[in-house]
Amino acid sequence: MNERLRTAMLRRGVGPHELAASCGVDPKTVERWIRLGRVPYRRHRWATAHRLDVDETYLWPEVLSAGSGRREEVGAGELVAVYPDRASVPGETLLRLLTGTQERLDVLVCSGTFFARKQPRVTAMLAVRMRAGVQVRLCIGNPTGGSVAFRDREEGLAGTLAAKIRASLAYYCELAGQDGCEIRLHDTTLYASMFRYDDQILINPHLYGQPASLNPTFHFRRLDGGSLFDHYLGSFERVWETAVPWLGTVS
Repeated sequence: MNERLRTAMLRRGVGPHELAASCGVDPKTVERWIRLGRVPYRRHRWATAHRLDVDETYLWPEVLSAGSGRREEVGAGELVAVYPDRASVPGETLLRLLTGTQERLDVLVCSGTFFARKQPRVTAMLAVRMRAGVQVRLCIGNPTGGSVAFRDREEGLAGTLAAKIRASLAYYCELAGQDGCEIRLHDTTLYASMFRYDDQILINPHLYGQPASLNPTFHFRRLDGGSLFDHYLGSFERVWETAVPWLGTVS
């Protein structure tokens, strides 16, 4: 079963007959691509990727050439998009990622105001995903921690970063302690904010003296044989292990 192809078709609302028409093949051929995991001819892969607006190597990672250069090719395949700054990430992309998450949603931020303000109904939206079985983990900077104070000085924020964090935490008070949601506060030097939606992740690097909003954002997708997605996810896990649970009280 090619779950990636099946899921991409469901998300785009494209059925086997419609995809078959786009590719110029019989609908039974599309069914074999899905059920039996068969790899189409190149022209059909390209037509399918174009119709579903996804990368060919995401739908069929095995088409990447074996031998020398494979690691580099897989790494290139993991990169979905690059945005010059965080504000350039389309709102519809963020909405699609959040509402399309089926299993895990992880967020690692310093203040997290971007995540909430881009999606004003974020609490209700997360609750919907939780009821659908999604496990949510939010890891936010500890407003009383030394790392937040240090970051505040680096960016010349005059002591306002802790207040921004408290304002962000206020969005999530009702989620704290609910089944399917864990919220922790970290006190680590954060080199990148991370927003993970199942097998996709947005990485917003932190540059010295610059607010995260002005820094580029990279959209990666996990591929078999790739390392970039798992490299960043491993960093999330290390911060998560050192963070302390937050029970919903803003002080």
